Amino acid sequence: MEEGGSTGGGGSDSSTSGSGGAQQRELERMAEVLVTGEQLRLRLHEEKVIKDRRHHLKTYPNCFVAKELIDWLIEHKEASDRETAIKLMQKLADRGIIHHVCDEHKEFKDVKLFYRFRKDDGTFPLDNEVKAFMRGQRLYEKLMAPENTLLQPREEEGVKYERTFMASEFLDWLVQEGEATTRKEAEQLCHRLMEHGIIQHVSNKHPFVDSNLLYQFRMNFRRRRRLMELLSEKSPSSQEAHDSPFCLRKQSHDNRKSTSFMSVSPSKEIKIVSAVRRSSMSSCGSSGYFSSSPTLSSSPPVLCNPKSVLKRPVTSEELLTPGAPYARKTFTIVGDAVGWGFVVRGSKPCHIQAVDPSGPAAAAGMKVCQFVVSVNGLNVLHVDYRTVSNLILTGPRTIVMEVMEELEC
Repeated sequence: MEEGGSTGGGGSDSSTSGSGGAQQRELERMAEVLVTGEQLRLRLHEEKVIKDRRHHLKTYPNCFVAKELIDWLIEHKEASDRETAIKLMQKLADRGIIHHVCDEHKEFKDVKLFYRFRKDDGTFPLDNEVKAFMRGQRLYEKLMAPENTLLQPREEEGVKYERTFMASEFLDWLVQEGEATTRKEAEQLCHRLMEHGIIQHVSNKHPFVDSNLLYQFRMNFRRRRRLMELLSEKSPSSQEAHDSPFCLRKQSHDNRKSTSFMSVSPSKEIKIVSAVRRSSMSSCGSSGYFSSSPTLSSSPPVLCNPKSVLKRPVTSEELLTPGAPYARKTFTIVGDAVGWGFVVRGSKPCHIQAVDPSGPAAAAGMKVCQFVVSVNGLNVLHVDYRTVSNLILTGPRTIVMEVMEELEC
């Protein structure tokens, strides 16, 4: 992601751009901590680390025990040791994301004290920066919906950029979606998003103008963050540049050096598939192949052929033939902060193309080459992967999937 320069427009002098750049970096750090904290909060709820607890006949809702959380962070390789885990949680405390349930301890301690995420008790401070961030995140999520086509690769001044939106079309969309009552109000909203570093002109040359100019989101809200990133001295922008489809980077026209969001290609034959969760299923191409950079992945990436993992085509009729060498299995998969961790591909029937080894699907027992029979009780043997993806994306966080697995696999 490019930095420097005033968000109000080009042509600023060096003194103002210097202070503006520092302020922008601080906004980016704040945004990264907010996203990281929220992803952790969702994971802790799902794993029942956060729950109602009693002490001296009093119940403290939605809290966690500091000592138990440190154990959990080390067990899940989010921290290498207890000292590091304390530093990570202190970062969240310093930003007002977590606090002691009675506010008697400002420091995060490795003891049996109750702490809570402020979002779980309604005490999270909603200053202007946080409000702008939350508004930007909500718009981002809506734009990433499968049916939304506003974000597209486009060219400006002979350079092609990924995941852009045209200013005039974005204003129309904001009014249509009820995010603003008038076009003027929508434009004012976009100015605020630029001021707080949520969006930016693709080459950082212009303020937001109702025109055909192209803009992008400065960060990928859905990328799964590692807690250790909170201690990194690198700016969020340098981390984001590896795998964000929204960061300000040019799309190479040289296939050998391509850094396109839709594929990371270390060779002609093999592509790297990172965690395909709720975050990237909605970003699929027409091929049904989802990918992003594995640079910050918490586990080794999945290597697979982008064409198909199946040894041969299989029909729905073959799966249902009495005595066929296939076994039925049912998985209950609880999506984590960024999704479920698998790729669906194919048609009539769909199959599992890739599984993130550290994701919820792998934990439930899902494997590549399995054929999808049903999703939440709905038979999907005779539909394509787009229909299956939409069922998952528009359904609950917990999905029940029935699959068939070849006995020889």
